[in-house]
Amino acid sequence: MTIPVFRPSYGEAEFAAVREVMASGWVGLGPKTAEFEKKFAEYLGVKHAVALNSGTAALHLAMVVANLKKGDEVITTPITFVSTNHAILYVGARPVFADVEAETANIDPKSIRKRITKKTRAIVIVHYGGRPCKMDEIEAIAKERNLILIEDAAHGCGGEHRGRKLGAIGQLGCFSFHAVKNLATGEGGAIVTNDDATAARLRKLRWLGITKDTWSRETKTQYSWYYDVEEVGFKYHMNDIPAAIGLVQLSRLAEMNARRTQWAGRYDEALKDLTWIQRPIVEPNTRPDWHNYVIQTDHRDDLNVYLAERGIATGVHYIPNNHYEMYKKCRGKTPVSERIWKRLLTLPLYPDLTEEDFGRIITAIREFGRAKGL
Repeated sequence: MTIPVFRPSYGEAEFAAVREVMASGWVGLGPKTAEFEKKFAEYLGVKHAVALNSGTAALHLAMVVANLKKGDEVITTPITFVSTNHAILYVGARPVFADVEAETANIDPKSIRKRITKKTRAIVIVHYGGRPCKMDEIEAIAKERNLILIEDAAHGCGGEHRGRKLGAIGQLGCFSFHAVKNLATGEGGAIVTNDDATAARLRKLRWLGITKDTWSRETKTQYSWYYDVEEVGFKYHMNDIPAAIGLVQLSRLAEMNARRTQWAGRYDEALKDLTWIQRPIVEPNTRPDWHNYVIQTDHRDDLNVYLAERGIATGVHYIPNNHYEMYKKCRGKTPVSERIWKRLLTLPLYPDLTEEDFGRIITAIREFGRAKGL
């Protein structure tokens, strides 16, 4: 049986939560979504969480409420899933690629500073693999130049920088709850903010610009059918089925992230004597959530094939976005990104990884090294 790169951790509590919603007769945007928003905001230590149908929707709405438009520039990273940078294009703004740090694949603050022009309006950062960026330096740049700081925390649910939860540091934080994420609802996302007016606008934007969603109308003493439509919005809201799963996953998040941390530590120990593998590095005063465990090796492609032949899946996260045809005209040379992405390989890491499967992975990696004479 193939060992996957990612696998969600579900049990009877998640199944029961879905059954409860299905039996209630209310499966759309409703009470479970509201409860999830409240508890997720409390977990992060922010005032508002707005639940959505994807992390991509969260990124798009972040660009909208940041009032970015055609002609504006947003400094971003090439080492990310394309949603991060597609969202910039959705509002007509232009991605400007900063380079990354060789050790972490996180955006390099020094490169951010070099990319700033009179057109720069925002910085988007990604906590690659759940390992926090150098937020002290990045926050200082954003404050100094009056730039909006948007965290793409799709990899960072539960991670911390100096005691602050990732996603709760910038003006806007964007989360994905896709099936492979640390908090997995199948599909889903959220955007968080401490600004009351921004949160109110986000709630309208996720429901087509309508001033009152169906659940808020239903909970009145008498069903209030009247609403206004104040701007063009989107069909981006979460519904109560993933919200119910999310509530259970949130209650288990610390436990699941602890298991991820244990497996990351086991990888570190098992691979530390292999000089042909570079293990992931963690910034001081941070606590990763270990969304993934990414090694660097000059033998990436051969190792990928070798492991696949032995029923062990691996991944490459990511092809730099500025390799894609539609991004080739975007400004910003990224020589470090160009060098390291060819070396990145994601090993299997998820809470329910077994000792037997972990042993298979390490044995196969070592066998590959011996066969190559490394």
